[in-house]
Amino acid sequence: MTGVTTEADLDVVRGFWNALYDRDWERIASFFGPTSVYWDVPVGPSAAARGPADIVSRLKLGLDGLSEYEQFEGPVVANNGVVMTEHREVWHWSSGETASLPFVSVMTVADGVITLWKDYWDYATLMQAAPATWHDRLANADLSWVYDASGDGLAP
Repeated sequence: MTGVTTEADLDVVRGFWNALYDRDWERIASFFGPTSVYWDVPVGPSAAARGPADIVSRLKLGLDGLSEYEQFEGPVVANNGVVMTEHREVWHWSSGETASLPFVSVMTVADGVITLWKDYWDYATLMQAAPATWHDRLANADLSWVYDASGDGLAP
């Protein structure tokens, strides 16, 4: 554990969410260190991203294909250096499809950076709503950023 959660930890997470919803990639990268890991839990730890540049690449994989991106905040719970947020995102594609995705995000914050970020959401909800062009984009994407976090002991 990293110790008692401070207001500064909450500020880091709030700042990150603001940067993400602005799709400010440079600012997003500033919230992560070289060993920080982002893991979308539904796709497993073997498709995680590690370090600021690769985490941004991972995020762009999903978000760059959207025409609009809405966020609806929910409760925030913080304890012992861990900040958990419940929120909903509505993804819009230019072809008219939308997906309403509920998330729980669990972030460990230490020394002013997010060291671990795990997102819990329903994979089927997204994949069933997304247009074929978005699926094609995923299938043909550069995945050189992929980091296999399976052996990192990140799962509870």
